[in-house]
Amino acid sequence: MKTGKTWVYTILIIAPLLIMFCSLFMGRYPLPMVEVAQIIWCKILWLSCPFPDIHQVVVWEIRLPRAILAALVGGSLAVSGACFQGLFRNPLVSSGILGVSSGAGFGAALAIILFSHGAPVYLFAMVFGAVAVLCSFLIGRVYNTTPTIMLVLGGVIVSSVFSSLISLMKYLADPADQLPAIVFWLMGSLASANYHDIFVAGIPMVIGMAGLCLIRWQINVLSMGDREAQTLGINTSLAKGLVIVFATMATAGAVCVSGIIGWVGLVIPHIGRMLLGNDNKVLIPASISLGACFLILVDNIGRLLTGSEIPLGILTALIGGPFFVYLLKSTKGGGW
Repeated sequence: MKTGKTWVYTILIIAPLLIMFCSLFMGRYPLPMVEVAQIIWCKILWLSCPFPDIHQVVVWEIRLPRAILAALVGGSLAVSGACFQGLFRNPLVSSGILGVSSGAGFGAALAIILFSHGAPVYLFAMVFGAVAVLCSFLIGRVYNTTPTIMLVLGGVIVSSVFSSLISLMKYLADPADQLPAIVFWLMGSLASANYHDIFVAGIPMVIGMAGLCLIRWQINVLSMGDREAQTLGINTSLAKGLVIVFATMATAGAVCVSGIIGWVGLVIPHIGRMLLGNDNKVLIPASISLGACFLILVDNIGRLLTGSEIPLGILTALIGGPFFVYLLKSTKGGGW
């Protein structure tokens, strides 16, 4: 049994890198695997590359940053969902439960109306995603505590308010230019991925994922309930706050560059539980790996399936919905 799990861990480490590499020679402009490997080797070592410039641009400037960003976004959304499911002891919780996705969507829509495009979209999306979570947390403090049910209710309220504000932004947007940009952003896409996006959004995503990995053992204790956690010496308010802060950083960083992509934070943690069980010390790193693999694959499907690219939010819903039904049937709600 231990050997079997070791193989699983090894696969979870190698799989994202392997899938990322495979995505570099897949596309409307196919390239041989050997050529792709040589281009990457030359770029890393700053060597002169014997291949045409267009091949180098396709691999190094278009496909590689997109694959890296897909891995970061998928891992961030999946690990945030896994942590929130453990924190709230609810298998139906996802990474956007506290309103971060709706808040980021409103911020992006507002920035598109005010500035059209560019860096303000990322900044507004990240800031308003954090504001939404802060509002949910403050609503949860109505009784001077942070009970789980109040946090969830706060998230539902805040999500509803920001969803209404997104509709208001759509109503006020210019239907010829701004409205299509808002709608396309809300459907989720990595079509414009570049190294600047990785640098800007990757910092909060990496910090969030690393922070959640460092405190993952506390999530096991928090999932037992506040009273049991306090009995074991855990400062529940501080621990919950850290989980929420790190998960918000990871999710807000992901949403600000990719738009709203659903189902990743809901389905991927359940796949991890089927493979490795409910121990968050193992489940959280596994969720990062599985989420990265899933979103890279979905992104490849979206850009290869048809002539025009299919938004990621559509594909994740079409794939995640039926697959989640299969998971419910397979597990019968076991483990909760």
